[in-house]
Amino acid sequence: MTATAPRPRLTKTPADPHPARGPRLPVRILPLAPAVVLLLLFLAGPIAYCVYIAFTDLQLTGQARESFVGLDNFTRAFGDEGFRNAVWLTLVFTVLSSLIGQNTLGLALAVLMRRASKPVRTLTGGIVVTAWVLPEVVAGFLLYAFFRREGTLNAILDQLHLPAQNWLFTLPILAVSFANVWRGTAFSMLVYSAALNEIPKEITEAAEVDGAGGLRRMWHITLPMIRRSIGTNLMLNTLQTLSVFGLIWVMTRGGPGGRSQTLPLFMYEQAFQNSLIGYGTAVALLLLLVGSLFSLVYLRLLRTEV
Repeated sequence: MTATAPRPRLTKTPADPHPARGPRLPVRILPLAPAVVLLLLFLAGPIAYCVYIAFTDLQLTGQARESFVGLDNFTRAFGDEGFRNAVWLTLVFTVLSSLIGQNTLGLALAVLMRRASKPVRTLTGGIVVTAWVLPEVVAGFLLYAFFRREGTLNAILDQLHLPAQNWLFTLPILAVSFANVWRGTAFSMLVYSAALNEIPKEITEAAEVDGAGGLRRMWHITLPMIRRSIGTNLMLNTLQTLSVFGLIWVMTRGGPGGRSQTLPLFMYEQAFQNSLIGYGTAVALLLLLVGSLFSLVYLRLLRTEV
């Protein structure tokens, strides 16, 4: 009797737990394809076309075809006194209404509302947010009616036996800055209210027990702990303020004598009133550059550890 060799057992090879992932990548990207196409079509495409136009002498009227002019539009802008005036007024408008006005007033309202009673918080928040949700054109008409010679402000000053004002003529950039503060403070207030609610009460209570006053607690505890919220708020407010057009256009149309003509209004004047589309688009790219510089500064601050 001969012994038979044992038959080899057939073992089932386990499946590879990490199969090739190459075929899955297009499947994952596929749902994003419509969004990517829309972004390329309605965002990247117009931006690329605007960059091209900025280097041409395209006009609305009196021209059969545009021609490439290189950096002539940008050179013309830096040599244009109106452009330099618009840059200066844009910086003044941004600093007054955004960096100082909306930021400071929004923080003050957030701190005060945190200590106020619920009815006061509800009433104050409703009034401030109402100004924010108003359309820009409507807000412009309201503030124009407030500042005009026969407007609400002069009626109040007359009742107080104080001299009348005419800021829309004498200090137009100050009037439109005040209008932008009135309209946009609600955003800063909401940002800072959310940030203040994230501060642990134990920290502020311990500082109060140690004898730290309100100002010291604000400077040494509150501001450092909401520092990232301050940077984010400043960046968003600055970018929004740089693009304000309707509010100033309704109130002053950039006048009188260009004394409230910021870069968006100067760009509109050159592109659509003077029909210089190429030059106006170059100004728009320079405005985009100014906004990018502000964003880089704020992003640098946000990357720094608290």
